[in-house]
Amino acid sequence: MMPKPHGGKLVDRHIKRKPSEVADLPKFEINTNLAEDIENIAKGVFSPLEGFLCKNDLENVIKEKRLENGTPWTIPILLDFDKKEIKDLKEGDQILLTNTETGVHSILDIDEIYTFDKKTLAQSVYGTQDTNHPGVANVNNMKQFLLGGKITLLESKTREFDEYNLTPKETRFLFKEKGWKEIVAFQTRNPPHIGHEYVQKTALTFVDGIFINPIIGKKKKGDFTDNVILAAYETLMKYYYLKERAVMSILRTSMKYAGPREAIHHAIMRKNFGCTHFIIGRDHAGIGNYYGPYNAHMIFQEFPDLGITPVFFKSFFRCTKCDAVVNEKICPHEEKYHINFSGKKIRELLMNGEIPPENMMRKEVSETILKFDKPFVE
Repeated sequence: MMPKPHGGKLVDRHIKRKPSEVADLPKFEINTNLAEDIENIAKGVFSPLEGFLCKNDLENVIKEKRLENGTPWTIPILLDFDKKEIKDLKEGDQILLTNTETGVHSILDIDEIYTFDKKTLAQSVYGTQDTNHPGVANVNNMKQFLLGGKITLLESKTREFDEYNLTPKETRFLFKEKGWKEIVAFQTRNPPHIGHEYVQKTALTFVDGIFINPIIGKKKKGDFTDNVILAAYETLMKYYYLKERAVMSILRTSMKYAGPREAIHHAIMRKNFGCTHFIIGRDHAGIGNYYGPYNAHMIFQEFPDLGITPVFFKSFFRCTKCDAVVNEKICPHEEKYHINFSGKKIRELLMNGEIPPENMMRKEVSETILKFDKPFVE
């Protein structure tokens, strides 16, 4: 049975109203990540949040990994300003938040203006204060004052890939139309190799449908471009998935690299899309050696009330003795027979214009990627 949205209600903070009608409000241009947070709040991806966190919720998320009312929530969604920018604002005011890239125009009703401790925030969310961690670096770059309160999205503009961009309301309708009661979600930031396909199909075997949900947005040099990721999945789904069993839609949100806490956050978002299961692999949302390889599995023990079932995969590899893709539960053979799926090796071959072996990546997928003049972020 499709789960209820997180917190019991799918948030909708989007009303059609011309920004010119609120032109007298103080106007603040915000960055694209914050604008995408507003869109995710308004369209229910971040349900039950209706705005940016106030102090009590932030403190509870830091200490308990839950909102003040006890609802599981692990990643603070915050709006920061410096003192000079907000010197004329007070609690109870309304302001207009805008972003040129996304076309976001949103009202913020300011409930609270407060400060926070960056070291405490970084340590609790990322488990470290090491400034080499990109999440910690982002926290250190935040401004000192936070504005908490509900948002109301007035408008946003059509962007590239929006034909793949379904809201939770739309996915829930789609899943119902397809007759799916159990849906497994798979998050990705890369084109699919055979190992990914194995994990997806293993999980799909036990549910009604799979929701492939690539994260789209800012990437680092050398990553596959968003165009390539979507085209590669289109090809895989065309040739190797039953049309009535797989759906792809993008998710616009920034990666935090918060490891276990972010795994819970990712699961909550997929619950809001209507998924009953979420695939969690090794070192989900991790970076470097900041988290243990299975910390993102263990944290789910703290959330028996999460409302979405994690599907854990510890490892998967090709066994030359089994002559198949297997995992540690089903393969009895020694490690010398195991070949790991190396994203780095596949990337190197593709960079040289070579097609990876078919036991690593589907030929059709490789050919799709190689059709692009510039498949990697430069």
